[in-house]
Amino acid sequence: MVIDPATTKYLIKAHIKADGIIEKSDVVGAIFGQTEGLLGDELDLRELQRSARVGRIEVELESKNGKSEGEITLPTSLDKVETVILAAAFESIDRVGPCKATIKTERVEDVRVVRRKQVIDRAKELLNQVIEEGKTEGESITDNVRQSVQVEEITHFGPDHCPAGPNIEKSDAIIIVEGRRDVLNLLKYGIKNVIAVGGTNIPKTVIELTKERITTAFVDGDRGGELILKELLQTADVDFVSRAPQTREVEEIPQKLIMKALKNKIPAEQYAEMYDIKIEKKDKSGPIGRIQSFSSKKEKREEKSPKIESIDEEKREELEDEVEIGEVIQEKEIKEDKKESEKIFTNKQENYSKILDDISGSLKAVLFDANNNEIKKIPVRELTDSLKKSKNITTVVFDGIITQRLLDIANSKNVKEIIGIKLGNVIKIPSSVRVITKKDLD
Repeated sequence: MVIDPATTKYLIKAHIKADGIIEKSDVVGAIFGQTEGLLGDELDLRELQRSARVGRIEVELESKNGKSEGEITLPTSLDKVETVILAAAFESIDRVGPCKATIKTERVEDVRVVRRKQVIDRAKELLNQVIEEGKTEGESITDNVRQSVQVEEITHFGPDHCPAGPNIEKSDAIIIVEGRRDVLNLLKYGIKNVIAVGGTNIPKTVIELTKERITTAFVDGDRGGELILKELLQTADVDFVSRAPQTREVEEIPQKLIMKALKNKIPAEQYAEMYDIKIEKKDKSGPIGRIQSFSSKKEKREEKSPKIESIDEEKREELEDEVEIGEVIQEKEIKEDKKESEKIFTNKQENYSKILDDISGSLKAVLFDANNNEIKKIPVRELTDSLKKSKNITTVVFDGIITQRLLDIANSKNVKEIIGIKLGNVIKIPSSVRVITKKDLD
């Protein structure tokens, strides 16, 4: 229906029911005929139409099962009182053509109110659009400036021109990522000691750099990241492993997830042990000193002195192992006499050996109290959290590598014994915690 916006103020909307088949002309004729003279000359429909104070009567009918039903609409430019009188007059009609009929006025709609609501709704849409465009523009400016700084900061390091942060050359610790976009994302949050390998073919520049620096491999949480990590562990000298959340990529994750992933990094030896990856740990030498695990240094010493076991134990007063990271030097004095080195394991230690064999390959940990009663068995990944919350754990036997972080937590919670597969990259062993490895139990 076409409404003249210059003249229409109100819309009369009514519903009609008839006990027979009727047509639009029958309804219009009934309205004009049965309201004629009812409201006086001032509200006579024919005169009102001639003067354009009311519009054309619109009727929509539908016939079904021998009966008719539909809607009647009449636009008017009368005032409010005159319009409602005319609407009430519609309900006085009781026949349409040969059929009995009833008309019920449903509402009188103020066209200006409807238009005002439409204006308000549209204005809200436009305002939201303007605000969003303003935000986008503001973010675009910020991102453009930040990106330009990032592009200026990113460098190409070494003969292989690997994308890297500006601090890669002077930093004692480095982070290895997959590609250039990963470097840019870390630079965005102020992490500048980062370098990219650019795929599974690890550049020689990165391999050589890992020999001199404390290295963390930070890869995507997908299959590609897993493959790159395996090659890194086999070709480079990686100290720690960190991964983005599962199915996520380093280049897309926000600052909170980046910091969380780097904080939860695990020693490379432990990662390799968990996923059965064979790695050959190399000695590191360079500006920051030699980085070497206690166990690897011990093995190296034994290789150089194969006859050390034949030395008289009573004359061996002191053995010293040093692990240097930067300016941190740990000196461990070991004093053993012949009786102590040759004593038979206690029943408790034999029990630990049996438990360690039972959980081998399961990545489980078994917790004991002061009376050597088993408290519970948990996955290794939950071990540190369980120790932090515990009050009565005195012994831990687990299928994993004993790390510095685990020892520190155990010391703070009064844990007396830690029994694991082997000793990891440990700097200091607390005097109150006894460390036993599988090699000690064999």
